[in-house]
Amino acid sequence: MKRILPVIVISQFLCTTLWFAGNAIINEIGTAVHSGADFLAQLTSIIQFGFITGTLVFAVLSISDRFSPSVVFFTCSILAGIFNLGIAIPDSQSSAILLFRFLTGFFLAGIYPVGMKIASDYYREGLGKSLGFLVGALVIGTAFPHLLKNLISGLPWKYVLFVTSGLSVTGGLCILLFIPDGPYRKLSQKFSFTVFMKVFKNPDFRAASFGYFGHMWELYTFWAFVPVMLSAAKLEFPAININVSLWSFVIIGSGGLACVFSGLLSQYFGAKRIAAYALFLSCLCCLTSPIFLFSGSVYILIGFLIFWGLTVVADSPLFSALVAKSAPAEYRGTSLTIVNCIGFSITILSIQFVNALSGELNSQFMYMTLAIGPVLGLIFLLKKRHSSQRIDAAGLAGNVHS
Repeated sequence: MKRILPVIVISQFLCTTLWFAGNAIINEIGTAVHSGADFLAQLTSIIQFGFITGTLVFAVLSISDRFSPSVVFFTCSILAGIFNLGIAIPDSQSSAILLFRFLTGFFLAGIYPVGMKIASDYYREGLGKSLGFLVGALVIGTAFPHLLKNLISGLPWKYVLFVTSGLSVTGGLCILLFIPDGPYRKLSQKFSFTVFMKVFKNPDFRAASFGYFGHMWELYTFWAFVPVMLSAAKLEFPAININVSLWSFVIIGSGGLACVFSGLLSQYFGAKRIAAYALFLSCLCCLTSPIFLFSGSVYILIGFLIFWGLTVVADSPLFSALVAKSAPAEYRGTSLTIVNCIGFSITILSIQFVNALSGELNSQFMYMTLAIGPVLGLIFLLKKRHSSQRIDAAGLAGNVHS
């Protein structure tokens, strides 16, 4: 039992390196296909759209509840790795690259939420801590291609694709060989087209879900535009050689530590409370971004971005834990997948919204719009928490812990 969580965490990290593999080499891909300035938004949005489509299909068919989650994870890790390699095909057009990114995202739907499903099948108590490690692995996996690009800077850019696809296959094999179905797994034998409505009738499920949706408005847009912020700083401070790839990894990857830390804190103070604090701090980062991004100091800028990278994702495993805990056991995998589907749909709207603003609004104020999500998420969370406190006073319920 002790090896279960480390294996899941390592496998999640290895497989999710596919997520931003295209973003890490966006300039090289753009040069190869002669793409326009908005190619970053297109490339990021299309893999999100593929993930959304995949999660929708997986949810409607209850894939991870009807079949062995370990087999689903393994199969999707192989297919996602294969389609990730599609970008490396010589003389590919931009439309073909976007298609391969879409298909990679589609099969990531059988990795990230299914990994959480596997963890929830093993850990009933302390799920927030377990998912803290799991989402931390996702964050570092997402950031890893930026580090990989920096490490192999003397080699062709396609090596980023070769390495990340190999890591994905390795991660899938680890799950297949070492992680059997968990003791708390309940098998669903039939399709359930009404599960969408069923799970959202639960007020605790709704509170966790809408908090997560607000968090997702900010998260992936921030991650996608970190290299843009650093590239702008590089032009502003030409005397300081800012390594965009390395600092992108540090800023995004630092969130992995925050996920682990928030998961541990949730055991003592409750998942909802820690999630609300993290959401509030990341909201402050959005609102104060003009001050720090244009402070005139590259050190203040990078320090601020690292802090933002910590807070922007610290609440993610806590929302997932709350969703998993409040969902029916037989539809836990499907419920996690539904919430992921909606959340990632929101990321596309946010990415495209900020990208559109980049041509209309002074970049000094552009990222303040990311506060929209955290503000709405906080409103929902705080309203729900006050309700819970009134119930606690009546002796009918206790604090919610993950």
